[in-house]
Amino acid sequence: MNLRKRQRGVSAEVHTSAMNDIMFFLLLFFLIASTVTNPNVIKLLLPKSSSGKSVSKKTIVVSVTKDLKYYVDRQQVAIADLPAKLASYKPLATNLTIVLYVDKTVAIQDVVQIMDISQKLNIKLVLATEPK
Repeated sequence: MNLRKRQRGVSAEVHTSAMNDIMFFLLLFFLIASTVTNPNVIKLLLPKSSSGKSVSKKTIVVSVTKDLKYYVDRQQVAIADLPAKLASYKPLATNLTIVLYVDKTVAIQDVVQIMDISQKLNIKLVLATEPK
């Protein structure tokens, strides 16, 4: 009399060592990719340009949203306080550049107003665009 049960079929095994490697590489990829992104950018729709140059590292980022909110290095500033705020950056560097990010729906008069401020302060100004 045989009391042992017979095994029918094949036992199923799942090997997860390859999945661990894949998950490690995905985690590593997303960690590296997240350091490349710039979190100091305000979301704007920029005008397109076929020619573009990179800018030196001594820059001030000025952003204007479509509802005419002005930001200097991610800090909201009133338009009346903008010349004083930009003038406070002038002693920090000799070759200073303003990178102007303006939503494409903003009127050109508001852009010219910031250009006038940079001209009076003798600071170089560059208008940021997206590539076509």
